[in-house]
Amino acid sequence: MTRQTKEIIIKYVFFTFSLVSIIVLGLIVFSLFREGLPIFGKVSVKDFLFGMEWYPTYDPPSFGIFPLLFGSLIVTVMATIIAVPLGVMAAIYISEIAPQGIKEILKSVIELLAGLPSVVLGFFGMVVVAPWLQDTFDLPTGLNIINASMILAIMAIPTISSISEDALYAVPREFKEASYALGATKFETITQVIIPSALSGISTAVMLGMARAIGETMVVLMVAGGAAAIPGSIFDSVRPMPASIAAEMGEAPFRSAHYQALFAIGIVLFFMTLVFNLVADYVSHKFRQVGSGTL
Repeated sequence: MTRQTKEIIIKYVFFTFSLVSIIVLGLIVFSLFREGLPIFGKVSVKDFLFGMEWYPTYDPPSFGIFPLLFGSLIVTVMATIIAVPLGVMAAIYISEIAPQGIKEILKSVIELLAGLPSVVLGFFGMVVVAPWLQDTFDLPTGLNIINASMILAIMAIPTISSISEDALYAVPREFKEASYALGATKFETITQVIIPSALSGISTAVMLGMARAIGETMVVLMVAGGAAAIPGSIFDSVRPMPASIAAEMGEAPFRSAHYQALFAIGIVLFFMTLVFNLVADYVSHKFRQVGSGTL
């Protein structure tokens, strides 16, 4: 077999695997829309997205998912506020400041954290964080927004830290050496040269961390409290969209309005994740252009 023949075979093998991935994704999306879109024959898109009551088993049922949508957004935003500074700072410390021995230990810990099953973190939130919140702030329950946000932040930190660290490592060494040669301190080099050069990767890490948080199911099912209502404070319970799907899908009759509404929630989650990915791609290219123009 000639080298050219081997290259052709390898090319078509990779093409086949790529095609299979695209087909599988297409079938998943098709199934999602096929099962979810019929609900909009019973309720308008406006009432579905902005309705304030989610009572799918009542007679007549109410299919307003705004409390669920708001719960997903508030938990994701708060988790991002916690995770982004910790994840980015950890990446900066590991890549630029930490001694080699500490660097290896921290990288191993973060990788271990990324490998923890979400049910384990959810259990930790239930038996450790929830009682602590309840006793410390004198709350009726510790299963609330802040609990879910903290656990989701723990889950998002490895994603943000690892991708940010790769982006920082990718900054050419010449940039750092030129900065030091001009008399800049280590702090000035990190803040004015390394971070601006790595903003493309860091911004992508943040968006992917947010996408991880908004799509997480087990943690929010276990520690968010499960109240399908607009919260009045960060200590109130909520029910994000993934938690509703996981909790109710097993009890919804096949092809019923309730069943279709849960798939429609999946469609909303699909579009939200798509928006996160598009924004991440746009911000990545935007910062790459800005960084290239300023260096």
